[in-house]
Amino acid sequence: MSPLMLSFAAGLCLAFASTGFAQTKHSVPKPPAALRGNGAETPAKKVVAKPVAAKASTAHSASRPAAKAPAKSQVRAARYGGFVMAPPPPPPTLDTTSPRTLSLVNVNSGEALTVTYWSGGTYQREALNQLNHFLRDSREGGETEMDPLLFDVLWHTQMHVGFSGPVEVLSAFRSPTHNAWLASVSRGVASDSQHMNGNAMDISMPGVPVFKVQQVARSLNMGGIGFYPRSGFVHIDTGPVRYW
Repeated sequence: MSPLMLSFAAGLCLAFASTGFAQTKHSVPKPPAALRGNGAETPAKKVVAKPVAAKASTAHSASRPAAKAPAKSQVRAARYGGFVMAPPPPPPTLDTTSPRTLSLVNVNSGEALTVTYWSGGTYQREALNQLNHFLRDSREGGETEMDPLLFDVLWHTQMHVGFSGPVEVLSAFRSPTHNAWLASVSRGVASDSQHMNGNAMDISMPGVPVFKVQQVARSLNMGGIGFYPRSGFVHIDTGPVRYW
C-alpha cells in the first residue's frame, strides 16, 4: 500500500475512534440534582406547587361561606363571664294584682329588710323610703330616690325563679365619687354606671344558679342585665334594654 493510502486509512481510524469516545462520554447520565443535595430543583418544584395550592384554596373558599364575626354581646359575655349568652326564654306572664313584698339582705352592712312596697294597685311611699335607705351607698352612706320599677324587675324575677328566701344585695346606689373609684380599680365597672342613677342593683339568690336568675331577668325585657357567674351575681337595672 502506498504511503498516501496508509496515511488516509490511519486518519479515518482516528476519526471513528474520536467519535466513539465522544458518544460514550456524553451518554452517561448525570445523577439528579436532588440526589446531589444542592437543591437545584427546589425552585422548579415550588413554582409548580404554588398555583396548585392557590386553586385548592380558591375552590375551598368558594364552596364554604365565610364565618360571621361574633356578636359584640357574645364577646362581652366571654370577656366577663367566660360564657356565650343563650337566647332568653319567652316573656313570662306577669302578676299585676298581687301585693309585692321583698326580703333583702345587705351584704355590705349585714342589715335585713322585709317590706311590701306595692299593694292595692300602687306603690307605698313609706316602704319606698325604707328601701331608699336600705340601698344607700355602701361607702359614703348617701341615699337617693331609687326607681320603683327596679323593685318590680327584682320581684318578678324572684317569682319566676321560684325563690322565696332573702335576696342578697351586693351593690345598689353609688355616688359618682364611689363609682369613679370602683371604675379605677375594676375593669367590670362602667364610668357611667346605672348605679349612680338609683336604678341598678347587683343581686344573688342563694341556692339558685346564677344562669337561671340571669335568664329569667332577661326574659322580662325591662332593662339591662349583666351576667357575672365567676363572682356569683347578676346585675339588673331599668336603663336601656341590653345584656352582657
